Amino acid sequence: MGIVVVGSVAYDTVETATGRRDDALGGAATFFSVAARFFAPVSMVGVVGKDFQKEHEQMLHDRGIDVRALEHADGKTFHWHGRYHEDMNRRDTISLALNVFDGFNPTLLPDQQRCDYLFLANISPELQYRVATQVKSPKLVAADTMDFWIQNARPHLTRLLERLDILTVNDEEARMLSGEHNLVKAGRAILKMGPKSLLVKRGEYGVLQFSKEGMFAVPAYPLEEVVDPTGAGDTFAGGLMGFLARQGRINESILRTAVVYGTVMASYTVENFSMDRLLELTWEEIDHRYRAFIELTDSHSNRWNSPS
Repeated sequence: MGIVVVGSVAYDTVETATGRRDDALGGAATFFSVAARFFAPVSMVGVVGKDFQKEHEQMLHDRGIDVRALEHADGKTFHWHGRYHEDMNRRDTISLALNVFDGFNPTLLPDQQRCDYLFLANISPELQYRVATQVKSPKLVAADTMDFWIQNARPHLTRLLERLDILTVNDEEARMLSGEHNLVKAGRAILKMGPKSLLVKRGEYGVLQFSKEGMFAVPAYPLEEVVDPTGAGDTFAGGLMGFLARQGRINESILRTAVVYGTVMASYTVENFSMDRLLELTWEEIDHRYRAFIELTDSHSNRWNSPS
């Protein structure tokens, strides 16, 4: 089996400077799965309530995403309502109702336990660790976390970090976890905690990757307008893990290319509300933007080389 992702499936109400969308399909596992499926097979583990719309589950199925482990529980689906500041880099949570997600206790199916690639989206590090121990011999395990778990579940998070190949956090979470304000020092400190690689997501400022081989900086793809940043980090992770699974192996060069593909996928997500842009996206568009991104960042691109 290719990739297994464990995380939230949700309905989001989002307010930005460009408008508002009520009860839109969201959740970390959802954004991740749709992005990763452009590259490799994906199996989703999550929980939804009785209000989860059949058309949304059908959409996942139609895109070739394995939803056998998407549990249907009594109650309502996880719901988040957020309002972004004008600069789109900050947001306020207006309301959050975990609903059926509050009792989420994921158990992998037998074939999922034999997966090669496991992504643990933002849930309790205790649950993340429990899931990680269910996988027999993965090629790569990656996880996301957030400030709440860093502050309130550090012992469980510390234990998890020792099992990870890749950890993804934003810049403030990196500072909080490491105790270092400088991101370079923060990255090096977190690597000492266990993960082989660290990816620090910096919104419109791009991504910093840390590993024992060194540091790699990727800018965000420049856009004229950002409509909705919700799910961008999860889409980034989906593109990253999808590319790694497609390659079937990992080294520093492949990982850096995966970071670029993740950045490209995230750049599409923010162009519209919810999953709207991802659901109309084509592989040709992804490939075109990847090539444009490389040209944008490579001063030795053939386009700029004069004929000899």
